[in-house]
Amino acid sequence: MPLQFTTADERMQRAPGIKGVIVGPSGIGKTSLLWTLDPAGTLFVDMEAGDLSVDGWQGTSIDVRKQATDLGLNTWEFMRHLACWIGGPNPAVAASQPYSAAHYQYAIGLIGDPAILERFTTIFFDSITVASRTCFAWCNTQPRAFSEKTGKPDIRGAYGLLGQEMIAFLTQLQHARGKSVWFVGILDKVKDDYGRTEWVPQIEGQGTSRALPGIVDQVISMVEMDFGESGKHRVFVTQTLNEWGYPAKDRSGQLDPVEKPHLGELMEKIRSAGRRRALAYALPEPKAAEAVSPLPPASAAAPSQGMVIDVQTEHAADDPPWKP
Repeated sequence: MPLQFTTADERMQRAPGIKGVIVGPSGIGKTSLLWTLDPAGTLFVDMEAGDLSVDGWQGTSIDVRKQATDLGLNTWEFMRHLACWIGGPNPAVAASQPYSAAHYQYAIGLIGDPAILERFTTIFFDSITVASRTCFAWCNTQPRAFSEKTGKPDIRGAYGLLGQEMIAFLTQLQHARGKSVWFVGILDKVKDDYGRTEWVPQIEGQGTSRALPGIVDQVISMVEMDFGESGKHRVFVTQTLNEWGYPAKDRSGQLDPVEKPHLGELMEKIRSAGRRRALAYALPEPKAAEAVSPLPPASAAAPSQGMVIDVQTEHAADDPPWKP
């Protein structure tokens, strides 16, 4: 079969699937963003039984914990089957590994015909925070979480497996062609030993938090801002270079630094056919009275060197890890 090429015109005609994560403090209204989406084309994957804020929403939902219980599965194992069912087979992995063609066929037999997904354009996961906790609980029961020599719990092995599992899970959903996939999660304000504060997503394991911006298209912080006379309002912070230090990223180039907290309108703006804003490739001209130093200040802290953990896992060919 000859190599297939996609022209610019063909790319422009396709409605792109947007993959993103929205993080915000507890109670800011992240789950309520479902009200801004078309219920007929949205699938709500409820991982934390927190649907009180969308009681009466007319869309379709999946209760993850109930489905896993009904099937007699661990909750994280069901989540892997669901991700494989949504994203399709990954040709880069062996048949014995999760998200392989063999796993995909198993997931179809377990969940049903994937043609059901054709009527959905958006899949809304609530939340990535709970997904990471569920994954970590499962990781703590696996052989990697115990020392081969002593049999005692090995927390480094558990965290290494957690990073591997979560990144594979998110990458699998990233490849759901023609679907927009959104995760919501909690945003925490943390303080380090030197009294400095920063905003970080509440996700188990540092590996997933570091890898997440490279996997999804959009990282958005949903926060409250004071607009003076008009009072406080919820907003989306969308760009990496923002003055408040919120985690954010806009791969589309279509968004303003602060947007209205309406997910439906945000996706329409991302898909709009207007010209993308070009990045500035020149430094601003320094003022005459200022000197530009090519070196960072001497007091700048050096980046920390994290521990590298080998996350390779071997599985017997007759015992695929995606089977219960």
